[in-house]
Amino acid sequence: MRKFRAFFHRFMEGRYGLDRLNHTLLWSSVIIALVNLFIPFAPVQLVLTAVSYVLLGWLLFRYLSRNTYKRYRENRRFLILVEQWKDKDHRYYSCPRCKQPVRVPRGKGKIAITCPKCKEKFTKKT
Repeated sequence: MRKFRAFFHRFMEGRYGLDRLNHTLLWSSVIIALVNLFIPFAPVQLVLTAVSYVLLGWLLFRYLSRNTYKRYRENRRFLILVEQWKDKDHRYYSCPRCKQPVRVPRGKGKIAITCPKCKEKFTKKT
């Protein structure tokens, strides 16, 4: 058992491992597989099985990846997207010039927005 543990430790050295996006991929795959058990139509079962396997493949690719910087950036973008989705009090826009995300309050109608990074002014409806 000690040899296997040492082998596994050497194998995983420098690899990315688990993060929030990988957990989401895993649970999405499990839920799709469970839903697949209750669907009686073979074509739909085939599609759901394929989607579940693709999610698991993506999970394994990210988990075993040695390019930790790219995996970190993917996870960071995912976390930002989740936070924006959860935030019901604000809208998020991208600056047309520098693509900086800008957060503005919801329900204020048409407002002029100034980018904090490049000072570009643009108008959006909130």
